[in-house]
Amino acid sequence: MEGAVPGINGQVRFTYRPAGNKKQKKSTVWQWVDEDKDFTCQTKIEGLLPGTRYLITAEGRRCQGSRVGCKVEGGFKTAPEPDTPAKICFTVVTGQDYTRRDDKANGHKIYPQMQKLRPDFFVHTGDIEYYDKPGPYADNVELARFKWNRIYAMPFQRTFHNENASYFIKDDHDTLRNDCWPGQSYGDITWEDGLALFREQVPMGSKTYRTIRWGKDLQIWLVEGRDFRSPNNMPDGPDKTIWGQTQKKWFFDTVRQSNATFRILISPTPIVGPDRKNKKDNHANAGFKHEGEQLRHFIGSQKNMFIICGDRHWQYVSVDPATGAKEYSCGPTTDKHAGGFSEKNRSPMHRYLKIKGGFLSVTVDRVDGRPTIIFRHHGVDGRIYNEDVIHLNPNLFVDKKR
Repeated sequence: MEGAVPGINGQVRFTYRPAGNKKQKKSTVWQWVDEDKDFTCQTKIEGLLPGTRYLITAEGRRCQGSRVGCKVEGGFKTAPEPDTPAKICFTVVTGQDYTRRDDKANGHKIYPQMQKLRPDFFVHTGDIEYYDKPGPYADNVELARFKWNRIYAMPFQRTFHNENASYFIKDDHDTLRNDCWPGQSYGDITWEDGLALFREQVPMGSKTYRTIRWGKDLQIWLVEGRDFRSPNNMPDGPDKTIWGQTQKKWFFDTVRQSNATFRILISPTPIVGPDRKNKKDNHANAGFKHEGEQLRHFIGSQKNMFIICGDRHWQYVSVDPATGAKEYSCGPTTDKHAGGFSEKNRSPMHRYLKIKGGFLSVTVDRVDGRPTIIFRHHGVDGRIYNEDVIHLNPNLFVDKKR
């Protein structure tokens, strides 16, 4: 099929060093790729220096003792220490697929535009591919792998990811199908297959929900929205959940413990909305009203905390009138992918609304000693459609001591 990237057996290793320091070069041992996991290989690298640009080379060979037959070079940045103020820039996207790419030969135009910002890291909030959309419908494991390989063989995607640290979250279309929950299947793909495919294609720690500190002024929370959820058709109430009780407690506890100046929840689906009235799959919908209100009240009670969400095919900024919780929707990756809402539906909750593709960038910095965070909605060509600049009084911002 067009775009197929079949794997072969062989060995790989990774060589890495701080940029500008060849003496600190290290290499992993040669490892066999896993034939049962789409010929992938995942390696944990530890002992990296904080706040450092690293260069990395991935090499491949057919077997032990054979010459290196392929090589990919790139780099990434590590997070600064938690007590170090640092300028941090990152980008966030949602919703991409091969058939709706906006450059037929190269992939999605947002990737070179994001690279111009030289981000410290990147977050994909899910719907990385769509198993349940044509071109082809991926209703078995082989076709699901085909879609992953095809999209990340595109030149724009390859070039961007070779140079940037990335975090990935899954949603419904890259787990099984639209609005799915545990126990369901899609064709021959079981629920367990869907969870395993995501971990196979995307390096991940022990849990798919995690929090990461990027210097003194920024901490992010990436949450899991599929593994622990109740069925959408279950009546709403205290026991109905998207996150599950364990993840929710972890979130509340780690947010309370954080002394980062700015704290950002990055969710695969909306917490605030507003959403279409017929939707039943996220915290902005009536079907999950109880847990949605619980999260909005908690987040709204925190100082300098914001929500970034994916899933929705339009860009927006909204504020919950009951709690003050503020949400930024990054919007889909292409204009062709945008839709499902209308700017005529603008409500008092909206601070910004545009039915366009693109991405969200976030910059955290200190301006004249004042902690500052800037949210920008970009079009697919990098154009800034919306900018939200928030300055804090240096004498008043959150600086809790553990």
